[in-house]
This record gives sequence, C-alpha cells and structure tokens, in this order.
Amino acid sequence: MRVGFIGLGSQGGPMARRIIDAGHPTTLWARRPESLEPFADTAAAMATTPAELAAASDLVCLCVVGDDDVMDVAARADGVLAGLHSGGVIAVHATVHPDTCRELAERAYAKGVTVIDAPVSGGGPAAEAGTLLVMVGSDDDEIVEQVRPVFASYADPIVHLGGLGSGQVAKLLNNLLFTAHLATAKTTLDLGSALGVAPEKLAEVIGRGSGNSFALTSVAPFGGNLDILKQVASGLLHKDVSLIADIAAEAGAEPGAVLDAADAALVLLDNPR
Repeated sequence: MRVGFIGLGSQGGPMARRIIDAGHPTTLWARRPESLEPFADTAAAMATTPAELAAASDLVCLCVVGDDDVMDVAARADGVLAGLHSGGVIAVHATVHPDTCRELAERAYAKGVTVIDAPVSGGGPAAEAGTLLVMVGSDDDEIVEQVRPVFASYADPIVHLGGLGSGQVAKLLNNLLFTAHLATAKTTLDLGSALGVAPEKLAEVIGRGSGNSFALTSVAPFGGNLDILKQVASGLLHKDVSLIADIAAEAGAEPGAVLDAADAALVLLDNPR
C-alpha cells in the first residue's frame, strides 16, 4: 500500500521511519517544515498539503494529538478527505473520543473512504523497536487485513477489538488504569518512606513481586517524585481520563474505584479533572 503519514512527533516519527524502511511507498506532511528534516535522507516524498499527501496514498495514518487535530487535518478544505480516492483508508492513531472517529467515518463514507481507529501504546522507544501495541476498531475485517502489513512494520501485537471506536475505548481504559496505578504507586512509596523503608528499596521489592505495575517502574527511578510526569504526561492523562469518564457517564456505566484512583492521581499531578 502507498502510505501517507501525518504527525511526526516523538512517537509518530519513529513509526513513519519504520514504514519507510519496510519499503512501503510513503508520503509525509507536517505543519512545521522542520519536522520533515529528519526524513531528508529517506525515500519518502514530501507533500505541501494533507490533500496532496492523500492523493498519493491508499492509507493515511494520523498520529496527531487530539480530536480537533484529527478533524482539522482530515476535513479542512485542503485536508485528507479532499485528496483521498474512493477505496482509501484513514487510520486514526491519535487517542480521541470514539465519536470523533464515527463523525469522520460519516464524512468519509460519502467519498467511498473507510475510517478505522488504531490508537497505539508504548511510546517512541517501542515504535523504534517495532513493538508498539495497536488497538484496532473497525467493522470491516478485510480492511484490517489490508492495512495489517503496514501496522506490522512498527507494531506487535496488533489487536482487532471490534467495531469502529472500540480501539479508542480500549486505549482510554488502558490509560485510565495506568493513571490509577500512578496514585497507588506514589502513595505506596510515600507510605513506605513514612514507615522507614526507602522508596528505591521498596520499589526493587515490589518490582519483583505481585504488586508490580508499569506505573511503579515509571516513578520509582525518581523516588516516587512525580515532577517529570507532571511535565510530560499530566495534560494527556487528564484528557484521557476525562474522555473515558464522559463515555462511561453517557453509557450509564459506573466506573467505580478505578476512576476514583485515577482522579486521585490527577490531583497528585496538579491537574485535577
């Protein structure tokens, strides 16, 4: 497949490079020209607009930040939908509300274009290693199989969860649980310190025990201090917890303790919901 890629940040950049290195004909576009500079030594083509990128692509991957970004690059006058041919596919790698994917799919349907949601987890290092987790939501199994070889250039595993939007729900639930774990990890390390056990030693024990979590290993190197996470992740975690809380409320579902713990973490991150 000919691939267009938009969103060349710390995670999207390595994803795009692996697509190029795997031999897929690739076109790139970025709001900031400097984002394209690291790809000057590759075989990738550079487009001047999202529409131009889409016209040269069978699959367009959107790895932008949020809902507004997805709709902007896809639906504006010179956006992806203006250039993508009938039979084309848009993969939304951003973590957004499932309704954003459904709204985009409705607009795309009129042009014969399919939208799938495919949020990712693992960050830049996993993208570089080709071990990102991709959570796919699509009502069309055949489309998923068509794009799988492209996704496989940067991801393992690739999990097809169900219909459109289900990938976003799974990603938001994952991030909700991670945020909740931050609260329990931080307060556990603090409690241990108050009881005379050094955070780094307690983290070593829990890291090899049944209480271990990815969140604990994220905060343990800093002695349980959350300052680094406040800088790099609090805004994104706030967004994702708010999104899944709204989705649960709309569905009449009770989140229970996991949302309580996630809210406690957001308070510790100085970014309450």
